[in-house]
Formats: sequence, structure tokens, C-alpha cells
Amino acid sequence: MKLLKLVPDDTNIDFLKWRVFAFALSLVLMAASIGLVATKGLNFGVDFIGGQMIRATFTQSATAPVSELRTKVGTLGYGEPTIQRFGKENQVSIRMKLPEGADKNPELANAMAVKITNKLKADYPGVRIDGVDSVSGKVSEELFSKGMLALLAAMAGVSLYIWIRFEWQFGVGAIWSLVHDVTLTFGLFSLVGLEFDLNIIAALLTIIGYSLNDTVVVYDRIRENLMKFRKMDMAGLLNLSVNETLARTVMTSVSISLPLLVLVFFGPDVIFGFSLAMAFGIIVGTYSSIYQAAPILIWLKVGPHSFVPTEGAAPKAERLGESFGAQP
Repeated sequence: MKLLKLVPDDTNIDFLKWRVFAFALSLVLMAASIGLVATKGLNFGVDFIGGQMIRATFTQSATAPVSELRTKVGTLGYGEPTIQRFGKENQVSIRMKLPEGADKNPELANAMAVKITNKLKADYPGVRIDGVDSVSGKVSEELFSKGMLALLAAMAGVSLYIWIRFEWQFGVGAIWSLVHDVTLTFGLFSLVGLEFDLNIIAALLTIIGYSLNDTVVVYDRIRENLMKFRKMDMAGLLNLSVNETLARTVMTSVSISLPLLVLVFFGPDVIFGFSLAMAFGIIVGTYSSIYQAAPILIWLKVGPHSFVPTEGAAPKAERLGESFGAQP
């Protein structure tokens, strides 16, 4: 029985041919993403701007009518609610952003909570209100600042790890690749206006981990080939390294993307933002490993002199190296 191969053996694709165009395109997209966030902003959720959470139990039914609730609460004029099941199937939490002016006039928030709970009691006899909790704007700002610090700390730690394991140029390439992925994801959420909450921070941290893993695989092969092919030009060596790791990259990306796409199109609304961020991050993370993390090594003057050579080279690597311009 033959194994499924998404990528044939001994691929010979000239990825680095498009490095200048790809880099320019990424710079434009990153500038556009920063501009969108600066002008349009992000649609922050309750976690980051404050709000109220109402917990309710539908005692006369086995499951809570989440979709119906989202529609009914949304008609009250306070915006789109975030409704999730928690605990048992008939228990839900309803999260709402604070109405405008609630920071100065807390009665506005109380009036919103009363209106929502009265609506629930009127439409669903037997519903039990388990609690009404408020999240202040100050606490929300702290959550956002700590979330951003977590992202920065993760990227800094990644760069230090790459720097120690390889060379400083590789660390710069890794941090650039991660900044690229995170910036484009921010731009996507600003463009489409999806709610940006702690779930998205979790998705961004996961994207950083995936992108790092993919980049390290490519970088490790580049380092090996730098020690094997002392006279190969850098562009050819990078092409060789990317082609040698291409089958693994494609298989990993496809296997992760398929369930994420299923969640994007068929999953519950409450995790749509998380699923979309993850799916988008996997795509741009794979792209950046090939067209950002690798080509930047050319401009940072990485070459065979960076590493001590090893004796001999694998026959397969020699054949591929010759096809990319290795010199005897």
C-alpha cells in the first residue's frame, strides 16, 4: 500500500525567484494592516473594554436556545451579545459590552442588565438568573495590556532561542517572520470587524508557536546545507533547503488547516473568531517561513562562513545541490 504524498520527492521549485516581489507584497500588507488598526481600530470584546455577564439556567428545558437568545437579546439595542454554554447544556452566559457613558453613569449598565433579565423572564418562563457580574473598564485595560505583553514576550523568547541555537541573523529572520504573521492577523480583524477578545490572544500565541516550529525546521536544514555546500550561492542553497522540507511543511499545514476550516464554516459562532484567526495564521505562517524567514538571510549576509563544515554530504543532497548551482 503506497503512502499518500502531497508533494513528490526531489521537488525543484525556484521559490527564491519571487523573493523581492513577495517581500514587497508583505511590506505593503503590513503597512495596510497597521494603517487599518490605527484608523479603524479593533472591535474589542467585553474582555478588553468592560461589560456585563449575565448567567442564566433554563430549568424547563434540557438545552439552552443559544441562537434564539442571541437574536432576541440583540434586538434590545445594546449590540451583538456573546452567548456561550457553560456547565450544563441548559446553562448560558450572556456577555454584553457596556453602553456608552456607563463609565461615568453606572446606572446605564444596571438598566441594561435589568432590561435583559426582564426579557429573559418574559420570554422563557422558569428561567433562573444565576448572577450578574460586571467587568470594569480598568480591569479590561489591564487584561489587554497583559495580553499584548504576553505576545511580545513570546516573540522575544523565540528570537533569543533562535539566536542561541543558530546565529543572530536567524534570530532577526524569526522575529521578522513572527511580526509579519501577527501584524497581518491584526489587520484581518480590523478589516472584517470581528470581535477581538482573549480567545484571539490565545490564537495569536498559538500562531507564534506554529510559525516558530515551521521556521526552525527550515532553518535547521539551511544550517545543515551551509556546512555541506561551501561554494553554493545563497539563493540556491535556500531553494534547496525549502524544497527538502517542503513535503513536511505541506503535510503539516494541510493536516492542521482542514479541521480549522471545518470549524470556520460549520463550527459554532462563539469560536468563529478563534477558528478564523488560527486558519489565517497557519496560512501566513507557512508563507512567511518560505518567503520571509528564508530570504532575509540573504540580505543579512549569511553564508557558508557562518558554520564549520562537516565531512561529506548525502548523495541526495549533492544531486539536488548541483541542480541549484552547487560548485564542485
